[in-house]
Amino acid sequence: MATDKVVDDLDRIDRRLIDRYQRSLPLVERPFAAMAEELGLDEQALIERLQRLCDLGVVGRVGAVFDHRQAGASELVAVAVPDHRREAVAQIINACPGVNHNYWREHRYNLWFVVTAPDSTSLELRLTRLEAELATPLLRLPMVQSYHIDLAFALPWAELEEA
Repeated sequence: MATDKVVDDLDRIDRRLIDRYQRSLPLVERPFAAMAEELGLDEQALIERLQRLCDLGVVGRVGAVFDHRQAGASELVAVAVPDHRREAVAQIINACPGVNHNYWREHRYNLWFVVTAPDSTSLELRLTRLEAELATPLLRLPMVQSYHIDLAFALPWAELEEA
């Protein structure tokens, strides 16, 4: 997670990049080239900038969000993690193919994440392997009802740049 100092040090292009592309990446053959053109950069500079923002913890993920039931299989999963293992377990989960984020909750099952796969067999295999690697049982919560949650956030600098 980025510190306030890191966020304060973001330049105008970083801020425009983060703000502009929270919700909609261009649906073209070379999305990074299209983004770069809009921001006055070349494609490689934009890719390097995104990598730096990810490395700094300012950006957690770059990619599309879609209804996984239309393109494969997915499942919400929870795991009970002792406080002293939080970071290590989160890193293992984040390295699992198909996991795009995880989050802490105040509950016995305190680490939650969604994992996706091309099909239910692949999903089951990923979860079985992850459970073995963590040496901790996973609480598997198949989707019963789908809800859209907007994951874009109002950014503190957006108001400043409009003024």
